[in-house]
Amino acid sequence: MKRCAVVGAGIAGLSAALYLSRDPGFQVEVFEKNGSPGGKAGVLSVGDFHFDSGPTIVTLPFVLEDLFSSLGEDPAARLQFIKLEIPCRYYYPDGTVFKAYADPERLCGEIGEVFRDDPESMRRYLAYSRNIYDLTSELFLFGSFHEWRRIRRAAPQGLWSSFKKIDPFRTMHDANRSFFRDKRIVQFLDRYATYNGSDPYRAPATLNVIPHVEQLGVYVPRGGIRAIPRAMHEAARKRNIVFHLGTRVDRIRIEGNRVRGILTGGTFRAYDVVVSNADVRTTYLDLLGERFSLGSLKYRHLEPSSSAVIFYWGIANRTPLEMHNILFSSDYRREFREIFFRRLCPEDPTVYIHISQRYCPGDCPEGMENWYVMVNAPWDSGQDWRREAGRLRARILEKIKKTLQLDLGGLIVAEKFHTPPDIARQTSSALGSLYGISSNRRISAFLRQGNRSGRIRGLYFCGGSAHPGGGVPLCVLSGKITAELVREHERC
Repeated sequence: MKRCAVVGAGIAGLSAALYLSRDPGFQVEVFEKNGSPGGKAGVLSVGDFHFDSGPTIVTLPFVLEDLFSSLGEDPAARLQFIKLEIPCRYYYPDGTVFKAYADPERLCGEIGEVFRDDPESMRRYLAYSRNIYDLTSELFLFGSFHEWRRIRRAAPQGLWSSFKKIDPFRTMHDANRSFFRDKRIVQFLDRYATYNGSDPYRAPATLNVIPHVEQLGVYVPRGGIRAIPRAMHEAARKRNIVFHLGTRVDRIRIEGNRVRGILTGGTFRAYDVVVSNADVRTTYLDLLGERFSLGSLKYRHLEPSSSAVIFYWGIANRTPLEMHNILFSSDYRREFREIFFRRLCPEDPTVYIHISQRYCPGDCPEGMENWYVMVNAPWDSGQDWRREAGRLRARILEKIKKTLQLDLGGLIVAEKFHTPPDIARQTSSALGSLYGISSNRRISAFLRQGNRSGRIRGLYFCGGSAHPGGGVPLCVLSGKITAELVREHERC
């Protein structure tokens, strides 16, 4: 039997541990520096108000259902998903309010009613997005294109001959505006770049696959996003996976070019395999030591993804807002230039407001609301974040007052905020970057860390900064792909 250590109990680490536990040839232990599993998908409480601290929606729920089914469990007994009729409501500076319906025909009808565009344009766009998904999903989402044998198995027959159809040579913005006359629709579609922390004015149009993923359905689990790591943790304990919570891994020990174990609290523990669910840059810089610092050089030269400033507010009022709401900026290009080039919080930020009380009434006192208010921000490069957060708070309150005709004034009765350094400290995300590297180059997908180290035998990677990327379903898939590679290359 081979001993395997998983460093980090985020969604991907839990997924890797669970999939590995299916093989009796591996004994799995998970190390997590925090006192509970979940990573970014944690819970934060401010008095009587409770918040999901990171992700707020789930797409591709079948990925989680497949995980539990593979363990011989009834997925519905672990998690129940609620499909949203209106995944998000959008507010524009000119007073336009747009409901992004989950149903494609209702979405196209809303486009025709609200904007100066033909609904047929949206139908063509959704077909374009679906085609990218059909051509790329097996290879880029469900498999590893860093492994040549897997490329040959997973690549659909038409991928290489239809390379142009995945639209890698235009930017997301250029592709989006080729479909629509109305700039407001283009802004709505450009926003999907933020789902992996990128800039739509530079990211390749291949990322326009994301709208199709949302059209497959946007869900929330009963009990909040935090219910996902809780269910995974319970399933893992049932399978005798050993957890070391509140235990920080200080170093991954390498001898020659082979993993030998980990150091934690000054104690060496021997393992045949180490799966790092920590941020890739953090793994190279902090866990592998000077000898392998060359492995981090490319990450020092690759642009990180964006980070965020998040305010957690308890509101002593009930409002007409949806569960998910976006208040758009008036100049989207300027907003992304400020984030990625000036590395400052935007003067006119796009504001995301999530109210989990809409489906988790117990998250706040009766008659009140819990507001998770997020603004995209640059990664940490030494900014004065307390000052930035103070300025940003004032801008957000002014935007809410102007756009929603809602003066929060003395309505905020509980408050906490997180800046990029807080995110970095709590989740080991280097520089507070939410998704590792950005996708602001055409080849970024190929530069993302693969799930198996090419230099160090027995070392594997999973999580939002590794392949295939961030978000709940992709992290589950990252753990699954990693476990498959471990079983393939580390046979007993």
